[in-house]
Amino acid sequence: MGDISVSNGSGKISSPLNGYRKSCWYEEEIEENLRWCFALNSILHTGATPYQDIALLDTKPFGKALVIDGKLQSAETDEFIYHECLVHPSLLFHPSPKAVFIMGGGEGSTAREILRHKTVEKVTMCDIDEEVVEFCRSHLLVNRNAFCDPRLELVINDARAELESRNACFDVIIGDLADPIEGGPCYKLYTRSFYECIVKPRLSQNGIFVTQAGPAGIFSHTEVFSCIYNTLKQIFKYVVPYSAHIPSFADTWGWVMASDSPFSLTAEDLDLRTKQRIKGENRYFDGKTFTSASTLSKAVRQSLSNETHVYTEGAARFIYGYGTADRHEQE
Repeated sequence: MGDISVSNGSGKISSPLNGYRKSCWYEEEIEENLRWCFALNSILHTGATPYQDIALLDTKPFGKALVIDGKLQSAETDEFIYHECLVHPSLLFHPSPKAVFIMGGGEGSTAREILRHKTVEKVTMCDIDEEVVEFCRSHLLVNRNAFCDPRLELVINDARAELESRNACFDVIIGDLADPIEGGPCYKLYTRSFYECIVKPRLSQNGIFVTQAGPAGIFSHTEVFSCIYNTLKQIFKYVVPYSAHIPSFADTWGWVMASDSPFSLTAEDLDLRTKQRIKGENRYFDGKTFTSASTLSKAVRQSLSNETHVYTEGAARFIYGYGTADRHEQE
């Protein structure tokens, strides 16, 4: 979980926010014996919704940072890496994506990147937590235009229930969900039954599903990245894992893209489609970047090749940490 603490120059102590003398720090426990911390300019907001704890921090190294359930979700200076990687590969590999469904994505950055695509006619963003969505709409000014775009349909609902209730299919479905943490609201949306019975039937012909898949570093990829990859391999004919370093996450992050149609574009093809389809200039993603991102290290490739675990509700894996429900039980 993430904690806000105070440094007096000789060590770190927990203290009321108005009790610090020199600098205030945010600290996140990544593993039992590993913590990541950085200095803050200020705490802009802290609160709790029925689903999640939320904080908006003004950090010295990464600008404004959104923290949910003690896990850093997005930081102003490098969120473009995460969101360009999440969105653009699937939309560019699709022949002509018109309808896109976002599971989660309440901060609006995923919708912002999708709406840069000229072929897109409608984006449905479904997030369970209205308070988080409204908070991000008010405070994250970089996404203001996305929230105002007439092509965006904002739905407050559980993604499973929303997809089940719809008859229409989507060209691309994007999982921009919170990490699967024990007690959190999202881990059931990483399961084989959800992918097989809910997601895949809602994809149109040539449809593509992509999800964020947690830490993908040389040591951390076995938490959930490898088994999410293996789970999707049981359902789709073509599955592509890829990763990129996110400085504010203090790790390499992973995504998995899946379809029953092959991913056959070259780096040059991706660059051409980017030029033809996307408004404005990407800061991170291009064809060569995707080639690099989808070329995993030997150790990670071997691990994914040997992975046998399939993600189910009864055999779930979690990244380190715990969600609101578990935390409240401990208090």
